[in-house]
Amino acid sequence: MDTEPQSELPRVVGREEWLAARREFLVREKEFTHAREALSAERRRLPMVRVEEDYVFEGPDGKASLADLFEGRRQLIVHHVMFDPEWEEGCPSCRFQIREIGYLPHLHERDTTLVLVSRAPQEKIRRYKERMGWDIPYYSSYGSRFNYDFHATLDESVTPLLINFRTREEHEAAVGPWDIWGHELPAVSVFLRDGEEVYHTYSTFSRGLDILLAVHNYLDLTPLGRQLG
Repeated sequence: MDTEPQSELPRVVGREEWLAARREFLVREKEFTHAREALSAERRRLPMVRVEEDYVFEGPDGKASLADLFEGRRQLIVHHVMFDPEWEEGCPSCRFQIREIGYLPHLHERDTTLVLVSRAPQEKIRRYKERMGWDIPYYSSYGSRFNYDFHATLDESVTPLLINFRTREEHEAAVGPWDIWGHELPAVSVFLRDGEEVYHTYSTFSRGLDILLAVHNYLDLTPLGRQLG
């Protein structure tokens, strides 16, 4: 997707020429909509894997398991917030993402829970969350392998690198040195609970989170675009 700022304004034309151009572009928009719906359906058909590890998180009310994070619902979306234990706050890009999260009861009505998880200790998370004024459930995975196992934290001393589902060699051949990303990645992981079992169904990283940014998607409708340059 082109995220460069618009260097020139669109041509000024009469209403009939504008309508003809808009109708022509509508054909491509509908093609994109159908392709996106087909991709979403294919995503739902992806296989899943049972989570065998007993991860322990620290929440505002004490320790919690991964199953506890579901809050009794069947589906769980985990937003991995980049917040290293040595930092005093989460990264600005993740902060931007969190502020874009909508009205959580709409997810709850669909049997789905959304939570934030960072490697920072819960005390740092508590202070950060209070300062930001957030009421989203926010857990610490400090001391556990959770972020490493789901490749939102990259550290070869803990687990082999898998950078957006590529090995280090594959990533460097396609993109370049992995360490330009640092150790923490913006990521979302999705889980499904079936009885007492928890399954990992999906994860996405970096640009894969773009669709969750409402303000960018609004700006994509405008002639000036996202104005990121």
